[in-house]
Amino acid sequence: MLRVNADFNERVVVETNTLPWIASPQPQIKRKPLDRLGGEIARATSLVVYEPHSSFPEHRHGGGEEILVLKGTFSDESGNYGQGTYIRNPPGTKHSPYSPTGCILFVKLWQFCAEDNEVVRVNTQEMSWYEGLVPGLHVQPLHEHHGIHTALVNWAPNTQFQGHSHPGGEEIFVLEGVFHDEWGTYPKGTWIRSPRYSRHTPFTKSEGAMIYVKTGHLGATYLPFPSIV
Repeated sequence: MLRVNADFNERVVVETNTLPWIASPQPQIKRKPLDRLGGEIARATSLVVYEPHSSFPEHRHGGGEEILVLKGTFSDESGNYGQGTYIRNPPGTKHSPYSPTGCILFVKLWQFCAEDNEVVRVNTQEMSWYEGLVPGLHVQPLHEHHGIHTALVNWAPNTQFQGHSHPGGEEIFVLEGVFHDEWGTYPKGTWIRSPRYSRHTPFTKSEGAMIYVKTGHLGATYLPFPSIV
């Protein structure tokens, strides 16, 4: 069983731009594991790259799949999804994905609660932004289920947020700019997972930042996958 940052009680910071791409069972599809527990069936968070005209055979997601398209166009039999599309394929769904142009994806597998069965397709390029809790902060909600919240958050340059804690943990992927808190500086491509009840005081400097953020999920009970049942 492969274990990569598999303990949700640990704080993890990964600069993904420094990681090598690792082969998958399909030669034109590679990945960078950020956290992983299991073999080919695994609870996992990864970056995945499809070369142009690559495809993956039809498969079922027993524990659900969450995708954010970072670059290019991702496709399956239900549609074509360009950069910025947020997708949730709930447990039990199946598809035959491919990419005509090539694409890079942020993907989470087997991190759905049993009753979370909503199919989600969000084109974030067309969604409205809502004012956040402090000046300079704008939020685009993507999904919410039983206290687990997923959103894009746009930080204007020189935005300061108050110190706060995350009882259910927090996960961040920096999409643009540079994100900061008292623990470090996180440029585009950095993945941060902070455990339950962690605390920080985030801010931006002159670059500003856009982040994917998920909160409340590290204390959740997910569907078990076969390798650890």
